[in-house]
Amino acid sequence: MSTSLAGRLLTALEKELPAAGELRRRLHARPDLSGEEGPTRDLVLAELPGDEAHLVAGTGALVRVGGPGPAIGVRAELDALAVTERTGVAWASGTPGRMHACGHDVHLAALVALARAVAATGDAVPLVAVLQPREETYPSGARDIAESPLLAGQELTAVIGAHVQPTLPAGTVAATPGTVNAAADEFTVVVRGRGGHAAYPHLTSDPVLALAHVIVGLQRVVSRDVDPTSSAVLGVSTLAAGSAPNVVPDSASASGTLRSLSDPVRERVHARLREVAELVARAHGCEATVTITHGEPILHNDPALAALAGANLTALGLEPARPMWSFGADDFSYLSAVLPGLMMFVGVDDGGGARLHGSDFLPGDDAVRDVGLAMLAGYLAAAGETA
Repeated sequence: MSTSLAGRLLTALEKELPAAGELRRRLHARPDLSGEEGPTRDLVLAELPGDEAHLVAGTGALVRVGGPGPAIGVRAELDALAVTERTGVAWASGTPGRMHACGHDVHLAALVALARAVAATGDAVPLVAVLQPREETYPSGARDIAESPLLAGQELTAVIGAHVQPTLPAGTVAATPGTVNAAADEFTVVVRGRGGHAAYPHLTSDPVLALAHVIVGLQRVVSRDVDPTSSAVLGVSTLAAGSAPNVVPDSASASGTLRSLSDPVRERVHARLREVAELVARAHGCEATVTITHGEPILHNDPALAALAGANLTALGLEPARPMWSFGADDFSYLSAVLPGLMMFVGVDDGGGARLHGSDFLPGDDAVRDVGLAMLAGYLAAAGETA
């Protein structure tokens, strides 16, 4: 492998890993929240090779490494989470209430290492570093990038992503073909009735009682309106109503999440959510208004990319993980909806039970190397190369 392009890229990547590890710690120590990632972007841009950065999606950027012509996109996310870190390391977040608790610092550092390796070889297929803002919130940064003419101008033939995943053993990577993540939507139900004195319920139309029945009624949507061989999630997560124990309020509201693995099921659940909420509320003398916010589409991995990347992973020294799909969502799906795409999940040390988005989540130093190797395997697959 050493004299092949893959071998030279691997050698160059290994040389970049110490600097990438140090960059990861700098990124981890100074996180930026969604929509405020300009300083993080600029820190990464200072480390990336390439002649020009195209700013996109507000606080994001596209950076071409290599000459003109068809290129391969590799994406990493810029934003941190509104979490107060409790890892206790010397390089923990310096800002209370902000933390890289989802591994984005690892992804960014690995992408920089791969980009510098591609630049060092001098004859590899051009790489476009996709520095994406707002992965953790709406409006989606990936959607804005996917719709931008700046992305179309890069002549990408494929887009690659990799995400740390503590439910997989360290040293393993899942490159699963087909559907790997669900579509994720959010909904709000507002029930309006007629308020009044709680001692005279017969003179009111109680929206709290109506909403309670709506919530119970919604539990039948997945169990009775969705084919049992398909999958969906409908969960109510917030409730709000009233301001005093002896007052029936005029309105009550609830919000939650919708998850689905196929577009027909997604449409069915949306329709039934509206019908159940509106009709149950009406049966209680109230009116319901349903608002559905469409989030990330279903994430599909290109089968050919997944197969070749899987073989490359083995050649690069990583073990194939079990196929992985979940009702989690990632807005990488906006990019893979317009380009052949591959999202891989990289097993990491879970720090003794820490989980994504947890205040104690801190992948080990080997995570930068493993994510970098996964990105390299996907990049080589998109270039039609074998490791």
